Amino acid sequence: MNEQTLSLRLERVAAHMPAGAHLADIGSDHAYLPVALLHRGVIATAVAGEVALTPFRAAERTVGENGLERRISVRLANGLAAIEPEDGITAVSLCGMGGETIRDILDSGKARLSGRERLILQPNGGEQPLRQWLMDNGYRILCEEVLRENRFYYEIIVAERGKPVTYSAEELYFGPLQMQARSPTFLAKWQRLLRQKQKTLASFAKARQAVPEQKLQDTARQVRWITELLAELH
Repeated sequence: MNEQTLSLRLERVAAHMPAGAHLADIGSDHAYLPVALLHRGVIATAVAGEVALTPFRAAERTVGENGLERRISVRLANGLAAIEPEDGITAVSLCGMGGETIRDILDSGKARLSGRERLILQPNGGEQPLRQWLMDNGYRILCEEVLRENRFYYEIIVAERGKPVTYSAEELYFGPLQMQARSPTFLAKWQRLLRQKQKTLASFAKARQAVPEQKLQDTARQVRWITELLAELH
C-alpha cells in the first residue's frame, strides 16, 4: 500500500468522502489516505493527525515527497486535538483502531467538533460501543458496509449529526443498515462469529473456574441473536 494504491479498506473509506471536503485524518499513519484523496482531486485540504512520533515522521515524509505541504498539515497531537477551528473541517476519518478507541477519541475531543462534520469510521472490532456513542451523541448512521481483506472482516460506519435516532440493542450489535442489506460478506462474517461464540460457550461449560454470570449471559444472548438473524435468511 502507498499513496497511489490504497488498501481495500482505505479505498472504501475514500468512497464515502464528500467532494471538496476539508479532512481531518486522525491516526493518519503514513498519510496515504489524505495524499491519495488530494491527488484524485476529491478533497480540498487535510490535517493528518498522529499521536506517536514514528508515524508522524512517516506522514511528514509522504506529504513532503508528494509536494503537498501547503495542502496537508501534519500534526503531532492526541486525537482530535489535531483539529483547529480555522481548519474548517467538514470530514473526520478514524481508521484501523478498535471501536472503543475510536469512541474514546471522539468523546474526549467532542469540543473540537462543530457537529457539521461527516464521520467516516473504520473500526477493527468493537463496533457496538462505537454505534452506542454515535446514537447517544445525536449521530445518525448514513451508511455501513462490511468487507473482507486478508482473511479479516472490517466494518465502515459513516455518520452525521441529525435528528435524534434510537437504535435497538440488536441494531447496535449488527448495524442497523447492515441488518437490512444483509450482504453476502455480512452473513459470512456472522456465520464465522457464531462458530467462535459457540466454541466460547462450550469452553465456559468445561471451565474449572466459574465464569462470571454476566459474561455467560452476554455470550449466550449474542449466540441467540446471531442464530435468529441467520435463521431468518433460510
